[in-house]
Amino acid sequence: MTQVIGNGSIREDAWGKVFGESKYPADFNRPDQIYGVVIRSTQAHARIRSINVDKARLPGVITILTAEDMVYNRHGVLFRDQPVLAEERVRMIGDPVAAIGAESLAAAKQAAALVEIDYEPLPAIFDPEEGMKPSALPLHPELFPDTNILYHLPIRRGNMDEGWTQAEVVVEREYSTQMVDHAFLQPEAVLAYIDERGHVVVQVATQYAHYDRGEIAHALGLKNSKVQVKTTTVGGAFGGREDISLQIIAAMMAWKTMRPVKFENTRNESFYSHSKRHPMKMYYKTGAAKDGRLVALEAKIIGDAGAYTSWSPNILRKAAVHATGPYEIPHVKIDSYAVYTNNPYTGAMRGFGAAQPVVAYESQMDLLAKELGISQVEIRMRNLLKVGSTTATGQVLTESVGAEACLKAVLPYLTGKEGRV
Repeated sequence: MTQVIGNGSIREDAWGKVFGESKYPADFNRPDQIYGVVIRSTQAHARIRSINVDKARLPGVITILTAEDMVYNRHGVLFRDQPVLAEERVRMIGDPVAAIGAESLAAAKQAAALVEIDYEPLPAIFDPEEGMKPSALPLHPELFPDTNILYHLPIRRGNMDEGWTQAEVVVEREYSTQMVDHAFLQPEAVLAYIDERGHVVVQVATQYAHYDRGEIAHALGLKNSKVQVKTTTVGGAFGGREDISLQIIAAMMAWKTMRPVKFENTRNESFYSHSKRHPMKMYYKTGAAKDGRLVALEAKIIGDAGAYTSWSPNILRKAAVHATGPYEIPHVKIDSYAVYTNNPYTGAMRGFGAAQPVVAYESQMDLLAKELGISQVEIRMRNLLKVGSTTATGQVLTESVGAEACLKAVLPYLTGKEGRV
């Protein structure tokens, strides 16, 4: 067996990328292919009164898809709450409403500009805390008739009254993190065609080929065995290619026309259409004894799920589990929420919910150190999880807890007095 760990091994895909030989979805073409363009919502929240495609039936236009062409018009990784093509309602700017397939990209774009969509604007929610109010209009009444809270995880450990009694210093602050786009260099693209077996083949850069196949098959009303997803060179992804983008629309157009179909998002379309990192509002109250030991933490984390569920429950679960950071705290109360809004939908991104709470709990540690008059390093050393520690969820750590060793290793690189960075 080749020894990899400790060696300077060359990645299998390195040479192709370095020399420009790797093929990404946009690099693939097939004879007689159709070029597709998606018409997207310009409204954050609205009813669709009508879709008029008559003016878009120009020479060179092969097909126009709307929700009526879908066998099953829903997809989603946890809940199928996202339309392939919006029908009665749009819930965010960028929702796909219709798709044009034409002999050339220019013809498809020209026809797309002529599709007329009549919207009836509805009240929009852009703040998840507003969305949590009982008076807020439910954005997904088919799933949650009375609320926009699609997920809530409470974590409890110890006794909060006892913890606050032990706290001699208490720091209470609010923190927020922003929405972030993955901004991978290669915007979404897909090539779909029907092979000699009569199976749908979809070539796409995806992080989740088996899920894509299931969602494509479901939406087209086919067995999974009738759909093949070929993962091309992916390039950047960072979580942003775990959700469906153009795959189902391209597959349906290929299935309907029996011709190869190619879609490629512009950068602008990519920003509007794929998932983002969850913005989070975090309310933290942390207490410590005079010697710097943490004794109590209370946190409320509100994650903006945007218009659709995607991975929000999993991500807000991770945010809750990691809300105490790498520190042992005997008394903990955490509530984590995912809330629907009319913002772009949010999903997987590197860190998967564990990245945002760092802003809050590490800032709390710095503030506590200042209040106690000890160094930022010392307060961490006194509270880091070790082998034998118990986490906020009750897990006893029996091995491989490297936080203390890691901090000691970087101490020589810290600057300033008393270990302050």
